[in-house]
Amino acid sequence: MQELFDNIPEGPLADKWTKFKADAKLVNPSNRRNIDVIVVGTGLAGGAAAASLGEMGFNVKSFCFQDSPRRAHSIAAQGGINAAKNYQNDGDSTYRLFYDTVKGGDYRSREANVYRLAEVSANIIDQCVAQGVPFAREYGGLLDNRSFGGVQVQRTFYAKGQTGQQLLIGAYQALSRQIHKGTVTMYNRHEMMEVVKIDGKARGIIARNLITGAVERHAAHAVVIASGGYGNVYFLSTNAMGSNVTAAWKSYKSGAHFANSCFVQIHPTCIPVTGDHQSKLTLMSESLRNDGRIWVPKKKEDAKAIANGEKTALDIAEDDRDYYLERRYPAFGNLVPRDVASRASKERCDAGYGVNKAGQAVFLDFSAAINRLGKEAVEARYGNLFQMYEKITAENPYVMPMKIYPAIHYTMGGVWVDYNLQTTVPGLFSAGEANFSDHGANRLGASALMQGLADGYFVLPYTISNYLADDISTGEISTDHASFEQSEKNVKERLDFFMSNKGSKTVDHFHKRLGKVMWEKCGMSRSKEGLEEALAEIKAIREEFWKEVKVPGVQTSLNQELEKAGRVADFIELGELMCHDALSREESCGGHFREEHQTPEGEALRNDKEYSYVAAWKYKGENETPELLKEDLKFENIELKQRSYK
Repeated sequence: MQELFDNIPEGPLADKWTKFKADAKLVNPSNRRNIDVIVVGTGLAGGAAAASLGEMGFNVKSFCFQDSPRRAHSIAAQGGINAAKNYQNDGDSTYRLFYDTVKGGDYRSREANVYRLAEVSANIIDQCVAQGVPFAREYGGLLDNRSFGGVQVQRTFYAKGQTGQQLLIGAYQALSRQIHKGTVTMYNRHEMMEVVKIDGKARGIIARNLITGAVERHAAHAVVIASGGYGNVYFLSTNAMGSNVTAAWKSYKSGAHFANSCFVQIHPTCIPVTGDHQSKLTLMSESLRNDGRIWVPKKKEDAKAIANGEKTALDIAEDDRDYYLERRYPAFGNLVPRDVASRASKERCDAGYGVNKAGQAVFLDFSAAINRLGKEAVEARYGNLFQMYEKITAENPYVMPMKIYPAIHYTMGGVWVDYNLQTTVPGLFSAGEANFSDHGANRLGASALMQGLADGYFVLPYTISNYLADDISTGEISTDHASFEQSEKNVKERLDFFMSNKGSKTVDHFHKRLGKVMWEKCGMSRSKEGLEEALAEIKAIREEFWKEVKVPGVQTSLNQELEKAGRVADFIELGELMCHDALSREESCGGHFREEHQTPEGEALRNDKEYSYVAAWKYKGENETPELLKEDLKFENIELKQRSYK
């Protein structure tokens, strides 16, 4: 079995990153201008990486499929960004952020990567403040903090309910400066279609101009995949509708391993599904759980009456309300981690206490906070979120409790990377949500923005330079190489197939079917029987897709159905891998809940003896079962034990 090399530096945990930086090879400034780097994706990880590498003097080509880098899905993040600043003097530290992240991920992440993330977190806040990011401040002018799930300190910095937007604008400003200086060339409305390898190294990509349809060759000495997560494999998710797995999936099919794909995050506070007409779901920030209390009626007849419109939440007396998170987890209450809160909501709804027509909703109630703090204080903290909720549901959350239910939000799995964020393909790196590296089986709230900016601003500039130091004499990479020619041919053949196929069913028809299978059998709860059924059903969907998919329009201009066809084809293959991954992991941990493996109280039951590893899957070819490779996880600084938030 092939061995996975994590390339973690020797020495004490707290010294590893310092040692790496001290020992890393460097590239002379005069040589950097002769080295090209491609960055795919312009969210927080990709935007920060492109801006930083451009400022260092490398020639950077930045790609996004949106019409502007500012359209990246990072802009949708609401609640905040974690950092171990300890401004609230409540006992926070680098080690506590590290510990909370490993524990929150149910002990399925790499200690060294997580400690580095905690270590550089404080630098992120300083960087963003210097860029002018308008973080919330206390009356005296100091930066404010709030709590997020799975912690007992206040370490989350925020900009009302639009933190992602403000952070992305900061990264976009830095990127725009480098575009103006000429160190970054921006390719808007371009989608990466293939990774190009020459002599085993990543040396470029094939991209499609989504406006003209032209298929283009782009060469570089290194390629960074920072294209986000794959939550849209479920069709309904909180992700932007354009979010996809294609760049990461093409990396996998070019030789990069895909890790922990079954580790997906179900966010507990989303606006519930209302019908088959929906194409996406809406997140309500985890920050709302600071002051909102989650409950359902204690009596099933009350829940049924509310669902039928015969009663409202206001008709339920305080003594008849079950604040089930506070009851089950008194130490953390409503601020338990997302996987724990989501499963608890599902359990109550499955037991018949759901409060909407579908029986899949619980209440998020702010009446206690409004009585304690006043409406103005609550509005100052969450006003834009309350306004968004009212626009979507036509209910006033200041008066009537919100209705929420879990939904797919984030993916902890992704492209396998070592300590340097390099994949198993030399020269191919992956950053942010696109890689698997930091969150284990469950991400804590407000840590996605932290990881994206840490990777882009503070990790990749060192690790890529260390790699590129050996490329200073390579010279320009030619796009006339046979590898570029073959990759371009592969892309064009696939596009031609979609345009010429005489099918009768839309891309969305297959995407919805796939999403239904994934949600029901590889979603919040999984079982051996269900996963085996899912594999058979997805195989049937895949076979029918290639026979029956119909793509209207032309290839030589903007054609979003053609874009979706390629993305859904990749989602179908990914769905199969996720089910293989979930089936092979005979334990419950974090967001991966196998019904066969739970405690008597219904909590996730890990099997550390057999499954304390990263599951890295190697592509073996079309219609072939991928090969499972295992990276054993070593815990030398944290004691492995069953998570408890009680």
